[in-house]
Amino acid sequence: MTDTTKPAVLFVCVHNAGRSQMAAGYLRALAGDRIDVFSAGSEPGNAVNPQAVTVMAEEGIDLADAVPQILTTDAVRHADVVITMGCGDACPIFPGKRYEDWQLTDPAGQPVDVVREVRDDIRSRVEGLIASLV
Repeated sequence: MTDTTKPAVLFVCVHNAGRSQMAAGYLRALAGDRIDVFSAGSEPGNAVNPQAVTVMAEEGIDLADAVPQILTTDAVRHADVVITMGCGDACPIFPGKRYEDWQLTDPAGQPVDVVREVRDDIRSRVEGLIASLV
C-alpha cells in the first residue's frame, strides 16, 4: 500500500467529507511525493462537502473528484501517522503508530467563512506535520 521509504499519513473524520479531505488535499499539495496520503471516515458520507470543495479551490486545490472512503483496519495498519478529527473511538489502535487528534470545528452545515477558518487551521497543522516528518 505504501512506499517503505516514505511515511504514510491517514486522516480520519466521521464522514470523510470535510476536515479529513481538506487535510489530505493540503498534505498532497504541500508535501508532493515525499509522503503517502490517505483519508477515510468511520461513517463516510455520499460526497465531499461542497463548501470544503469551494474553499480548497480558493487555495488551488481541487477536491471536486474526491470521494469519501470507509475507514478500514488495513488503512490504519499501513499508516505511520493517524490523524483523527472528531471520530472518537472508531479508529483502531495499533502499537507503534503515531496518533494525533486534531480538535477542529466540523465544517458540515457551516457558513463559508467558518469553513475557511477550519481550512486555514488545517493548513497550519499540516505544515507542522510535514516539518515533523521530512
